Amino acid sequence: MLFRSGAARAAPAADPLPTVRGVDLCRFAGRWHEVARLPNAFQAGCCGSTACYSVRGDGTLGVRNSCTKRSGREVSVEGTAVPVPGSGNGRLRVRFDGLARLVPVPREGNYWIIALDDDYRYAMVGTPDRRFLWILSRTPALDPEVEACLRRRAARLGFDVERLGP
Repeated sequence: MLFRSGAARAAPAADPLPTVRGVDLCRFAGRWHEVARLPNAFQAGCCGSTACYSVRGDGTLGVRNSCTKRSGREVSVEGTAVPVPGSGNGRLRVRFDGLARLVPVPREGNYWIIALDDDYRYAMVGTPDRRFLWILSRTPALDPEVEACLRRRAARLGFDVERLGP
């Protein structure tokens, strides 16, 4: 099986976004490399993006997102991911420190794990409004067949995969 998920049917953007049924946060913790993403303002000019998650004693995840800007300067932001009750940890409310803390986070979460390899080697994360999408891997590169499969799934779920970039 390439990944675990909810419904496999095609879904227009108006349909609720299915998430994985259960996420073991201890297994999800660690470093993830961004393989592809939909363009967004907060990652403009970033390459080599990574996300590092660490399990905290209170059941939340520490989050540290890092990237290298075109200038060669390393930048990072830290935050906290709180599992949405009843979601099996497939939905998280992620809030970053600093000015980003002022951005409201919906009760249903803003970080939905919509595909996850059984061995936690790759994942796909999006937002329920389909504005944001990330394909993540434990390694800097992902098998092209797996990436193509994830892109097709994202398209079926209503994401604009034509805009996906590195």
